[in-house]
Amino acid sequence: MSWYSRFWNDLRIAFGFEPQPRDPNVTADYPAPPALTLVDGSLKLRVGVVSSVGNYRPHNEDNYYVPGRKSVIDGGSTEATGEMVVMELEPDNLFIVADGMGGQQAGEEASRMAIEIIPKAMVRRLSHDQTDPKAIRNSLRDSVAEANQEILGSSGTVTEYSNMGTTVVLALFRHNRVYVAGIGDSRAYRLREGTLEQLTKDHSLADALVEAGTITKEELPNHKFKNILYLYLGSKDARGGPEDVRVLDVRHDDRFLLASDGLTGVVRDEEIARIMGSCDDPQRTAKLLKDQALANDSRDNVTCLVIHVVGDSNVAPGAEQVE
Repeated sequence: MSWYSRFWNDLRIAFGFEPQPRDPNVTADYPAPPALTLVDGSLKLRVGVVSSVGNYRPHNEDNYYVPGRKSVIDGGSTEATGEMVVMELEPDNLFIVADGMGGQQAGEEASRMAIEIIPKAMVRRLSHDQTDPKAIRNSLRDSVAEANQEILGSSGTVTEYSNMGTTVVLALFRHNRVYVAGIGDSRAYRLREGTLEQLTKDHSLADALVEAGTITKEELPNHKFKNILYLYLGSKDARGGPEDVRVLDVRHDDRFLLASDGLTGVVRDEEIARIMGSCDDPQRTAKLLKDQALANDSRDNVTCLVIHVVGDSNVAPGAEQVE
């Protein structure tokens, strides 16, 4: 959540504004999408996604990208509706969650630009048969950097989009590996054999203070700088794209989550792990996670994108990071 959004919410609370009524259509169940096949055919992905305006916000600044399903802004909320249509898209098996900031139209525009520019940039840079992890990682970095440049340009030339920005977290599945990167405080997680691992780090001032040893991890959740970002798309410091792109092996029954901080800021990792491990339907999992965030009084938009890996993998354990 940006400083603008936190200020706006605090103002609403100070003047006694009531939470907005929940829109039942945002949380309605819909048919689970068919499996998406990985490039080498040995694994398949099942995907569920929910994005909700939440209880307090007037509009949804989150956006997401799933092959074959578009994030649709409708009446101030992002809804996933109807059965997913499978399409021949490249880059295949790319998934993105973006949480915009800047207020009013600006946040929505920044996150929309991120989910539209990055996939197109990847198509131009990455051939379908590319297998070299370093080349794939560089293509991903450059594509995110291109989105950052475009957002910066619009921010500087369009008055309504002044100072806009967005977080971004993405996962690209290719050849029994997944490439994970993030900028900002939207997160990626992996649940494997009951253990939840956060795959990205938050780029907030409070997290930087933890790394510097100025504050402790115990102080982090309630620190006043927890939601102040020093790195996000739309900032000059992000011109090189994500610093860290993790390259991980993918195994049968791995479960991944991409989420905005409307979820991760209020739902503890233990609860995320419990929900992800207890449900075999990724769409229902996404809905349960969103419902838990709203029950915990999340004051932000909430987006949860859940990916289940099904099938057999020939990748040997242990190849966690490819340098």
